[in-house]
Amino acid sequence: MSRTEMRVTVVILTHNRREEVLRTVGRLRRLPDPICLCVVDNASSDGTADALRAAFPDLHVIAAARNLGAAGRNLGVQWARTPYVAFCDDDTCWEPHALERAADILDLHPRVATLCAQVRVGAEGRSDPTCERMAQSPLPSHGLPGKALLGFLAGASVMRASAFLQAGGYHPAFFIGAEEALLALDLAAAGWHMVYCPEIVTRHEPSPQRDVPARRFLLARNELWTAWLRLPLLDALDETVRVGRRAREELGGFMPLVLAALRGLPWIVAQRRVVPPEVMAMRRLLRNEAVLADGAAAMSRHAPASSSPEQ
Repeated sequence: MSRTEMRVTVVILTHNRREEVLRTVGRLRRLPDPICLCVVDNASSDGTADALRAAFPDLHVIAAARNLGAAGRNLGVQWARTPYVAFCDDDTCWEPHALERAADILDLHPRVATLCAQVRVGAEGRSDPTCERMAQSPLPSHGLPGKALLGFLAGASVMRASAFLQAGGYHPAFFIGAEEALLALDLAAAGWHMVYCPEIVTRHEPSPQRDVPARRFLLARNELWTAWLRLPLLDALDETVRVGRRAREELGGFMPLVLAALRGLPWIVAQRRVVPPEVMAMRRLLRNEAVLADGAAAMSRHAPASSSPEQ
């Protein structure tokens, strides 16, 4: 079966985690689902690309010339010829039949852009707390195949490729951390739906190779960038205050974060585009209900299924 006849391409993002991605690709190749696989290697220095090609000669490996962070996924989607793309990190793996079921659901719901999976963590398969928050979403969900969201998990979602490309994919400046938030707002602004679908399951075995302080810093910076790129002025100011308070608690100060965020000011001014009122109403409802916090940014902060901070 050619990749034009399949419905789902799995795009795996990796950086300097050779053994983990080799294991993940092996597991994905054993799935009964008819899928196409693509690995985007974010300029690894540990021989990841060569090891993958040696172990799986027919695997499509995209070796990025430099570390693109989350935007490396854009390369995989651009290569795909299937209508749907399932994202996977090197320490996650889809459960059997999950992707075939996801394709069936997306076939039936043409305005749904993204299905966010239930994430089972570790050998014991405990449900990630983020999934519990998604299951409580107060957003109107009539006619949708699950709870409506204003965000998704980068490494645990199945997406309509055309919607991803229409929204521009992941912004290259964000690198990693809350990178889903901007894309989620742009999808919603274009009229697409995002849905939590717990019957679709992915497994996550957290990698020990994580730089938590660096990730928190980038996450906070990207939250500020998203706010000033897409939110009305007062909401952007409110978000800045909220992020500032958290930065003082988690990062020990706000000024380094401000300086990092200000470096993006020239292109932020040029690319600022406030989302429609109906999207802001969804966001405020989530805020008022204290469910999912601010949507995709909060999910990214707590989610183990996001990319490694080195990417």
